[in-house]
Amino acid sequence: MPDFFMNLVQGFRIQDLFDILIIALLLYGFLIWMTRTASRFVLWGVGLLGLVYLLSRAFDLYLTAVVLQGFFAVLILALVVIFQEDLRRFFEGLATWGRRGKNSLEEEDVREMEIISSIAASLASRKVGALMVIVGGEPLDRHLEGGVILGGTLSEPLLESLFDPHSIGHDGAVIIQDGKVLRFGCHLPLSPHSKKFGLSGLRHTAALGLAERSDAICVVVSEEKGTISVARDGAIHRLENPNELHEILQSVYANMGPGGPRQSVSGWMKKNTGQKALALALSMILWTAFGHQKDIIRREFVFPIEYRNLSERWVIEASSATQAQVTLKGPEQAFRLLDPATLTVSVDLTNVTEGAQEVVLSSRLVKIPANLSVASVRPPSITLTAQKLLPVEVPVEVQVQGSLSPGLTLLGITVVPARVTLWAAPGVSDIKIQTSPVDLRKITQTTSLTPRLQFPAGVRFLEGQPPAVQVTLRVQPVEPPKPPPAVLEAPPVDAQAPPNPA
Repeated sequence: MPDFFMNLVQGFRIQDLFDILIIALLLYGFLIWMTRTASRFVLWGVGLLGLVYLLSRAFDLYLTAVVLQGFFAVLILALVVIFQEDLRRFFEGLATWGRRGKNSLEEEDVREMEIISSIAASLASRKVGALMVIVGGEPLDRHLEGGVILGGTLSEPLLESLFDPHSIGHDGAVIIQDGKVLRFGCHLPLSPHSKKFGLSGLRHTAALGLAERSDAICVVVSEEKGTISVARDGAIHRLENPNELHEILQSVYANMGPGGPRQSVSGWMKKNTGQKALALALSMILWTAFGHQKDIIRREFVFPIEYRNLSERWVIEASSATQAQVTLKGPEQAFRLLDPATLTVSVDLTNVTEGAQEVVLSSRLVKIPANLSVASVRPPSITLTAQKLLPVEVPVEVQVQGSLSPGLTLLGITVVPARVTLWAAPGVSDIKIQTSPVDLRKITQTTSLTPRLQFPAGVRFLEGQPPAVQVTLRVQPVEPPKPPPAVLEAPPVDAQAPPNPA
């Protein structure tokens, strides 16, 4: 046991500290979320099943392990369905975290509290029903239905007119944010837990429904009893007197915003100390079980050798090896995150020379994660033969297939450009550049085409890609042969005809 803790301390890195703190923050947020969500007991049940599964694996309870393993295969989808509302609130809270945190009440907040407290007391004394929603840090658009957009400045006369029994929107909710009445006459989602709080009216049920789905504060005035209730954090409470509402609003406005009030580090540490300590302890246990870098191990991999920064004017004609056997060392956890497909030995050929040359395969040429190191590379070096290429002009040959339709004749084929320039080794003259075959059977008139070029493997062009060539086929109809000229014959002479007296 002492050796275990000694290895634990000796192998501890600064990266491990950040690893533990990040997991601790995630666990702390998860624990706080569990205390607030209405379905937290489902999570405890899932955790209990997870513990049973681990115990079944440890004690070789094969049937139990197989059944629970099949259950956990669909658990993620089940959790998404069960906690879809809570997960949506969680991600919305992350997106809006820290926008409205305050250190103290501002003048606008005091004015807003006074107006809401005063109008609630006035309406309660006259038994006029009202439902006022104070927006917190989470957006409410997806929870609201109907209503009329107003955007007016918050004031007592405005609220009096909106909640007047003769007003068309007096049965709906008024949405208040930053000293403005954003909307009125809105419909809120109803709570399925109204019986738990003994609610009967729609205003109270709607206020509780919104408080269960967001961090908004709902102030409800009952038109039957003339009482004031406040719904927040998934619960609703009836107030004893109007002054209590002012105290609640003062606390709400001081802590308004998804990030809460800005406070010192010491003040933050004193808040939810138990959850913080539990999250830190759990993260350390997880790091010890899964993240602790225990024994250093060695593993061998076959790395492909790649060349970088090789100019297009050079070609590697031969290489003594195309792969290297590399031995890596490091903790087992690092190998679990290693993707062998990303492993390469990268050789820089910026300063390559013509002919045969030796390149040392040092550890700095091996691309690996920072938590691993290179123990050895075999072969330690390779021999390359590089050849410098020269620009060569090669004519373009047009390939044709088939024949023209009867009645057509091919006058000629023109290629623009007639020659293309490419890189080739000195003395090479048998390179042939041809176009893809042109089917003459599809040609009915003079036509211009842009066929692809066909060239041997390894050919390099000056621009990096083969140029485009235009092929023009000049076609002309064949003239039909002219008929021979007609010959006029003299009429036959009648031997019995009398001679012409003239």
